Amino acid sequence: MTGQIQVVGLGVNAKADLSAEALQALHQSDLVIGSERQLDTLEQIIPVGKESIVLPKLSALKALIDEQLVKGRTVLVLASGDPLFYGIGRWFSRYFSAELLTFYPAVSSLQVACHRLGIALQDVEVLSLHGRPLSKLRTRLRQDQPLLLLTDKHSTPEALANECIACGFSEAKITVCEMLGYPQEMIRSFTAQTLSNTGRSTKFASLHVTLLEPGCNQGFLPAFPGIPDQHFVTDKEDAGRGMITKREVRLSILSLLQVAKGECVWDIGAGCGGVAVELAYWNPNSDIYAVEHHSDRFDCLEQNRQRFGVVSNLSIIEGRAPQALADLPAPDKVFIGGSGGELAALLDQIWTLLPPGGILLGSAVTEQSKCDYYQFNQTRTQRADSENETLQLSVSRGDRLAGQIMYRPSLPVTLYLFKKEPLS
Repeated sequence: MTGQIQVVGLGVNAKADLSAEALQALHQSDLVIGSERQLDTLEQIIPVGKESIVLPKLSALKALIDEQLVKGRTVLVLASGDPLFYGIGRWFSRYFSAELLTFYPAVSSLQVACHRLGIALQDVEVLSLHGRPLSKLRTRLRQDQPLLLLTDKHSTPEALANECIACGFSEAKITVCEMLGYPQEMIRSFTAQTLSNTGRSTKFASLHVTLLEPGCNQGFLPAFPGIPDQHFVTDKEDAGRGMITKREVRLSILSLLQVAKGECVWDIGAGCGGVAVELAYWNPNSDIYAVEHHSDRFDCLEQNRQRFGVVSNLSIIEGRAPQALADLPAPDKVFIGGSGGELAALLDQIWTLLPPGGILLGSAVTEQSKCDYYQFNQTRTQRADSENETLQLSVSRGDRLAGQIMYRPSLPVTLYLFKKEPLS
């Protein structure tokens, strides 16, 4: 006999106010699991003698529930608000089958914060920084786009203010909604500058939701693909120069790769990270791996990874392909920006790793690289195992000479795309 798992949202109240269905589930359960605060909210309605324990770490929770299920017991787990909206419900859906799970949602703290502030939930973006790097905020800061934030001890209002100022959102307004639903409920608003100056002397309850209204973007974070070259850290003192794929070419690469949610992408010969950073920035639910062997450029790559906040989904590997590729997960798409003279062998190796529908995209400036891609293109054509596309980009940028506009040409870049056909 197999037991069941009931996940019950408690809403936003000092004392739980359960629906009739959730209350029935509570009475029928064999074991109740929740944090000390959550169990306290049930003090007046939990049946006398009902077995309950404090929520353990997630690493121990699965084993505990598995043990209860084998015994045929019904476990009721308490959640804050809506269990399936930035709550523990997602964890349960990942580790247990739908047949074992029943969810009982309640109003979330995010909804209550919107109602207290008189704003529509659909007009804000929700971001959880709970258990995530603070720098992830940088991937979602957009001019005049309000953010509703779930935070932890590392993403305090003061820390949020400092991030906003560092990224050029000096006009940001930060509203902290504390202890929602409790007698101590309090809502306070600050400017980023005020919190940055006085944050340590301003105390906040650990239980809070934050509304961040960024205001005007006066910094380097983009609002649209095509980050200006001068906003990257490079291995040259002149802003926008150095080993970085220039914006016009980078936009073409992003368009040709067409990265989809959940895909794994390799950027080989990543240089200072122009392509890898934009891939990670605009595709937060895809995994990007950037490989670079030159130490100075690798250092710039790491600085740009931090600068644009793509620390969660951009992994960087210092080494030379193909050796550095050995431990990477299989790719769905690969971009080759540089190969260190190993291009021909690298192309053959990557082609065997790509799944049907996978894309290999390469750029070439030197005649030798163009020759290698030409030969690879000929092989693919003979074997009829890919869709091939190639284009050459030549960009001339406006400059001034003797007070007049003139155009300085960059080296032409040739792009080669190969999309793997399914096996017949």
